[in-house]
Amino acid sequence: MLFPDLIRLTTSSFLAYRMRSFLTGLGIAIGITAVILLTSIGEGLHQFVLAEFSQFGTNITTVQPGKTQMQGGNVGIFGSSRPLSLNDAEALRHLPYVESVNPGLMGNSDMRANGKTRRATVFGEGRDFAKTFSMKVQSGSFWTDEDNEQARAQVVLGAKIRQELFAGQNPLGSYLRIAGQRYRVIGVMEAKGQILGMDMDDAVFIPAARAMELFNRPGLMEINVSYRASTDLAAVTRVITERLTERHGREDFTLISQEQALEVLSSVLDVITFAVGALGGISLLVGGVGILTIMTMAVTERTAEIGLLRALGAREKQVLVLFLGEAILLSALGGLAGLALGIAIAQGLHWLFPALPVHTPWLFAVLAEISAVSIGLIAGVVPALRAARLNPVEALHAE
Repeated sequence: MLFPDLIRLTTSSFLAYRMRSFLTGLGIAIGITAVILLTSIGEGLHQFVLAEFSQFGTNITTVQPGKTQMQGGNVGIFGSSRPLSLNDAEALRHLPYVESVNPGLMGNSDMRANGKTRRATVFGEGRDFAKTFSMKVQSGSFWTDEDNEQARAQVVLGAKIRQELFAGQNPLGSYLRIAGQRYRVIGVMEAKGQILGMDMDDAVFIPAARAMELFNRPGLMEINVSYRASTDLAAVTRVITERLTERHGREDFTLISQEQALEVLSSVLDVITFAVGALGGISLLVGGVGILTIMTMAVTERTAEIGLLRALGAREKQVLVLFLGEAILLSALGGLAGLALGIAIAQGLHWLFPALPVHTPWLFAVLAEISAVSIGLIAGVVPALRAARLNPVEALHAE
């Protein structure tokens, strides 16, 4: 049997049984659509969360008060025998590999300017805040004073606070009252939007020493250390641990690396993406059962045709290839239709709901199509073997 004849015989069955072929391919198409749609949402969520976490960079290590123990989590600032101080932050600033150090804490407070009052987040930060977290100041600047108890009452506004309290005017040089205390506006941050649900524009930034006094805290919530990208994380962790242990007398703090956190988070999100893809794969198995059923029926209906082919000289192998080809072609066409439908639905959802993170992973798309073809091949083996092993004489008498 020539290859063109094989193609013609394979496609002729589709034309002769259009509805049956359509319904068979539809089962595979629905399965592929489910896989693509679920993995697109899963991968979109994956990329969104990683992008949110990595906005501040990956070469940052955070020091938090309190030592994480085997039996529990971080006990926080109140469980530490010695809170983190501004002097601790200054000591870390002079270590090898370190580029910048930012002491930090946060809280909420009322603020008032131009006769308007609102409540917003107050970040207490060090002078290297913008440098450490790759944040940009739109106008003015951050303070340049040393991070110590004598820090001046200066404030940098988030974009939303600036718009609401100083609309239509240049806020630089103006005064903002935070919890009744007067702060001089020296800068306005560039609009950043929300990061992990926290609106960075609906906030103000004041020196960490002032924030400790404002919120009556004995120490810092954390110290963020930015190190050179080419530096080994283990070396950075070692020098920070040694310096703080020397100052505190024991290791009563916890180091959390942004790089390690991202690796763990990425692994978790990979598992989630694979899991939702596997759920969609169940639909593919249902489609495979459909192909098995339809191909088995096709062998029964076309017994006389198979006998005629064998009588005309077709070998068992050629009949086997003919029926396997039909099964593979059905699943391949159904898979392509499912890919197109899944991508269209995913992009349609993103168009209707822009906030929904959607990204179609092409690796999953290729694997889904390969899976569809493989399922068609596996499902078609038994019917194809049955067709190939029919006795030609008995098959011709099947009519």
